[in-house]
Amino acid sequence: MLVDDHPVFRTGLVSLLRTAADMVVVGQAGSGAAALRMWQHCRPDVCLLDLYMPELDGLETLKLLRKAEPQSRVLFLTSSEAAADADRAMAAGACGYVAKNVEHDSLLETIRRVFGGARGIRCGVSTGAAPLQRARQDGPLSPRELEVLHLLRDGLTTAAIATTLGITHRTVKFHIAAILEKLNAADRMGAIVKAFDLGLLQPSSR
Repeated sequence: MLVDDHPVFRTGLVSLLRTAADMVVVGQAGSGAAALRMWQHCRPDVCLLDLYMPELDGLETLKLLRKAEPQSRVLFLTSSEAAADADRAMAAGACGYVAKNVEHDSLLETIRRVFGGARGIRCGVSTGAAPLQRARQDGPLSPRELEVLHLLRDGLTTAAIATTLGITHRTVKFHIAAILEKLNAADRMGAIVKAFDLGLLQPSSR
């Protein structure tokens, strides 16, 4: 089950998970409250949970879920790379903590490990003490996301970006969804405009 308040990101994540023959998305929720209501119906083996959500955040959602379902397997998938946030997630009972800047193969393997009973997994977590701002507050993009963003600026299609970077089409779509979320943009052009405003992009030399 996927729990994230950004529909565009969830769409990209569903597209990514469809590449894994051993996984199926049984439910999606845009809030912690909705996730708690859906749980009994979906009965997911693994729940991917965002940390920062309005009203009921990921930590509170996890605490309530663990109280009702002590054996639940929850993996945080969030824009924050801060070690302090990962520590709080683990203390609340999460099986793992993955930053959204990780490559898709790492994410899929982490999901499999959580399903197999692994705990204490951290992936993409910074050693710095200061937490990053939430995506919608214009948090920094990962190096790979910046590569994709520069290629979008240059007018490349999804297929062309995949060929240039040597990754799959679905992975490109996943990165684009993450870029849109982090820049709080509705579409690719909006992300490019926002990136120029933030100084993340400069005019192309092409």
